[in-house]
Amino acid sequence: MIFDTHSHVNFKAFNDDRDKIIKECLDNNIWHINVGSNLTTSKVAVDLAQKYEKGVYASVGLHPIHLDTTLVKVKKDEHEEENLSQEAFFDYEGYKKLAQNKNVVAIGETGLDYYWKPKTTKKLVDFKENQRELLEKHVQLANELNLPLIFHCRMAHDDLIEFLTNRKVKGVVHCFTGTIGQAKKYIDMGLYLGFNGIIFKLALDEIIKEIPIERILLETDCPYLSPPGYKERNDPMGVKLVVKKVTEIKNMDIEELVSKTFQNALNLFKI
Repeated sequence: MIFDTHSHVNFKAFNDDRDKIIKECLDNNIWHINVGSNLTTSKVAVDLAQKYEKGVYASVGLHPIHLDTTLVKVKKDEHEEENLSQEAFFDYEGYKKLAQNKNVVAIGETGLDYYWKPKTTKKLVDFKENQRELLEKHVQLANELNLPLIFHCRMAHDDLIEFLTNRKVKGVVHCFTGTIGQAKKYIDMGLYLGFNGIIFKLALDEIIKEIPIERILLETDCPYLSPPGYKERNDPMGVKLVVKKVTEIKNMDIEELVSKTFQNALNLFKI
């Protein structure tokens, strides 16, 4: 059993063959969590999870780049729902209602993303504050419902670490791309780190070697970050290549790695 803890089969990239892909995953003992990026994709994730007795779960949240701050123009994601990628505010009650579904195992993805950012100092300060306020609301919702968080962080690890310091949170920093020092700080907070196809592109081997297996989760972030030689459009089956790579890096028996990371997912998401 392999657990892809971060996928987006709920995105429009899978509109034509979504059920077929999910059946293939379950037939191959691959479970996955479809992660919401806005209210629309969160609803799709929940609807999908409700169709299956086990093996398909949902997380709901508003991705930081989909908060319409009016301070920066974000390139529309071709894989997500057209014309619905950004929201003017976080509909707390709307997300809360979704999150109370028994198939929802986490809040997110949420976090900080400075990839697209304003160029002036004043706008940048406001932009970062808006993202922090959005993140705070996700943390509040997760605490209210006793759910873990799925954190997204791009070009902002120091700020996310500062934000999380002295806050009691459970969760995973997905698609980790930071330094070993930052990794250790997250682990000291009791968080997990998620690794996907990005490990084939960035120099993360030494970090993966040092991180205890008890704090590692496997993921794909599909339809993105397809491993070398895999399909152009990634899917949860691509997690097999991530498993192989992490096994080689940590010099572990593949069955042991799969078993321990699967149990990590069950523990964090209370499945």
